[in-house]
Amino acid sequence: MILYNVTVNIDDDVREEWITWMKTKHIPDVLATGQFIDHRFYKLIEEVQNGGTTYSIQFFARSMREIDHYLANFATRLRDDHLQKFKDKHVAFRTVLESVD
Repeated sequence: MILYNVTVNIDDDVREEWITWMKTKHIPDVLATGQFIDHRFYKLIEEVQNGGTTYSIQFFARSMREIDHYLANFATRLRDDHLQKFKDKHVAFRTVLESVD
């Protein structure tokens, strides 16, 4: 199992709008690519003192092949959608992790 994790710190003034958009638009769009079998959406409990609120959106894939396909064919467009909608209101970084059984 491969985890594609997106960590986002979103400004508090757009937080509720962002959460709604993530749940109704962005996450469904990512899942519609067919590259992920499940997802989770978490809020960081112990917040860093840099303002905003931090979230982790986790997408689960069966193998690195699906992640590579997602990155090559879908990620840029979906990242651009997020950037256009919440420009200057967030900071995001992505990590890819492999399950250790």
